[in-house]
Amino acid sequence: MSKKRSLLLILFLLVGLSSFGVHKFYVSIYQVDFVPEKKRIEITARIFMDDLNIALEREFKSKTQVGEKSETPEDLVFLQKYLKKHLRISADGKEQNVQFLSKEIDNNVVIVYLKINEIKKFSSIKIVNSALLEIYSDQQNIMQTNFYNNKRNYIFTGDYFAENINIK
Repeated sequence: MSKKRSLLLILFLLVGLSSFGVHKFYVSIYQVDFVPEKKRIEITARIFMDDLNIALEREFKSKTQVGEKSETPEDLVFLQKYLKKHLRISADGKEQNVQFLSKEIDNNVVIVYLKINEIKKFSSIKIVNSALLEIYSDQQNIMQTNFYNNKRNYIFTGDYFAENINIK
């Protein structure tokens, strides 16, 4: 009986102590591709719905429900304004107009489609991605790029949210 109690106590302690170590992982994923035949850059962002709504509510001081059944047209306007402010791209030193195309929901992830038109060629690009960094100190925005068949990955964090990329 003593052996069972000891085992039960150890199991209880392990479960109890491990619950203190539970930590939510804050991450969003962005795919940025240059499509030369279409003369544009295409961007796909995957952002957790709850995190996005928290960021929008803090930014615009209004309850938002992007991705929910109760989503309003105003919620989409807030989403577009937020992304325009927090995701900026310059090609050869010239800031580009990142255009919102659409969004869809996959479980609890908001998938946003964006584009930059009339990009014929470029030799350098600067990407600034500060989305959600203002709400979570450990937020990571993973950026996967494909420019001229050169694939690279970047991680944007609170301390490091801009990347200058020279194309070779």
